[in-house]
Amino acid sequence: MSYPRMARVHSENERDRSSLRADRHLTVRPFLMNSMFVYGSLMVLKPVSADRVYRLFNIGATTLVSAAHKGDEDVMAAAWACALDLTPAKATVVVDKSHYTRGLIEKSGYFALGLPMVEAAPVVMKLGAVSKHDDAEKLAKSGAKLFKTDGFEMPLVEGCAAWVVFRVLPEPHNEAQYDLFIGEAVAAWADDRVFKDGRWCLEYVPESLRTLHYVSGGHFYALGQSVHVPGYD
Repeated sequence: MSYPRMARVHSENERDRSSLRADRHLTVRPFLMNSMFVYGSLMVLKPVSADRVYRLFNIGATTLVSAAHKGDEDVMAAAWACALDLTPAKATVVVDKSHYTRGLIEKSGYFALGLPMVEAAPVVMKLGAVSKHDDAEKLAKSGAKLFKTDGFEMPLVEGCAAWVVFRVLPEPHNEAQYDLFIGEAVAAWADDRVFKDGRWCLEYVPESLRTLHYVSGGHFYALGQSVHVPGYD
């Protein structure tokens, strides 16, 4: 299946495939994604500085795990994902042996984690409830709007607050015994309506743009209220 690709990161004098440089920005062309026009302007996806990637996962949001290998691709929902290290940023995610996505991660050595927002909740449930083992048309039927970035083959899902691509750090025992994969971040982007200057700003956005936090069944919570203790910034 062919998906639109986001505009390449660029500057006046060079094209840099590294998305972790803080002085770069990605503007998504309006014909690539349907959710670009927000309050009359283009939504801007900005690379997240390498030393701030861990903050994306500190809030414990539900994730969408994407992987691909030689044209075969899948996306699944996963609640058990968390930050592991600061710089370079690392994260863990639990992907059971029964999931189609796992085989793609093992073959390719890469996966991506997206942090879906409230508006994407129905898609998250569909991607989590149906296995590609059972339905080869899972992605098409899920209603997910997918896109890709230059340099990476896994599909990413629109309606996320952030996306991070990871290279697998092989730990055969953890993977076999606990279904636990460790990844090192190689690229990260965030929607600057909700994550700006290395900080979440969910308390200032509509509920539809807040991150999802899974409980069970079809029940989620949406994060939004900020509690600030002075003197620790």
